[in-house]
Amino acid sequence: MTVRSRIIGCGSYLPSNVLTNEELAKRVDTSDEWIVTRTGIRQRHIAADGEMTSDLAVAAATQAMEDAGVTAADIDMIIVATATPDNTFPATATKVQNRLGVIGFAFDIQAVCSGFVYALTTADMYIRNGQVKTVLIIGAETFSRILDWQDRRTCVLFGDGAGAVVVQAVEGQGTIEDQGILASRLHSDGGKYNLLYVDGGPSSTQTVGHLQMEGKEVFRHAVTNLAGVIREVLADTGLEPADIDWLVPHQANRRILDSTARKFGISEDKVVITVDRHANTSAASIPLALTEAVHDGRIKRGDIVILEAMGGGFTWGASLIRW
Repeated sequence: MTVRSRIIGCGSYLPSNVLTNEELAKRVDTSDEWIVTRTGIRQRHIAADGEMTSDLAVAAATQAMEDAGVTAADIDMIIVATATPDNTFPATATKVQNRLGVIGFAFDIQAVCSGFVYALTTADMYIRNGQVKTVLIIGAETFSRILDWQDRRTCVLFGDGAGAVVVQAVEGQGTIEDQGILASRLHSDGGKYNLLYVDGGPSSTQTVGHLQMEGKEVFRHAVTNLAGVIREVLADTGLEPADIDWLVPHQANRRILDSTARKFGISEDKVVITVDRHANTSAASIPLALTEAVHDGRIKRGDIVILEAMGGGFTWGASLIRW
């Protein structure tokens, strides 16, 4: 028998404050047409004053645990993927742990937009090694707090939100017919850090800083890197692009989503897209999109699902799952 990591529940949370392109155009030199044409984004959710990343995380986690039918006593480990923690330390995950009443251990992972895939892969390793049985994984971000709202190149792209999954150890036969995570691949390239980064931090400027991005270069690398890592997880399992039932990508930019899907001949109706309503929520984007597609019935048990993302670092990765 082989131990697999199976997602047994999903949850999400979006702040109630919605910022449309039209409203944003009143603050900065842009327009709805300009934003939609270049990104596919029409609106984004913005955390309220005093609403922190941990608040979003707890709301999404609570829904995921209810969906999975587990309690705090069942959770062995919590991983929060975030680039916008409540504090420099302690880890936001420990604050979430305390509020949920979980006894196990908790830590954060920082891989920016790839954070959820990194967290899911880490949880899978712990489960396969027999260290834990049930893991709560959360992607949560308040990216609105690190944006320069006068920079139209970046402030139009991002939003706030959180998504969560509960992953549990199950027994499989060691074949691609097993339910759960079948393959994952992670990559990073620190030589590209200056193409997407935040110009602040405790050790450098003692400030939070603002997001900086070279959009054209990020786009070029994203399409290439994401296509490559999808090929890797397909090769690891012996599956073909035609076997993919659903692609759940990081919701960075509609053009990146479309370009990646075209490289594999994946039709638009097999790509879960939320970027138009959520914008780029960094580590939260995949679990937000996944939760939506699972709860509305699109993703069904037995489906082959690929999760993929690229973020600052550069970091990128993919997980191939039989749902």
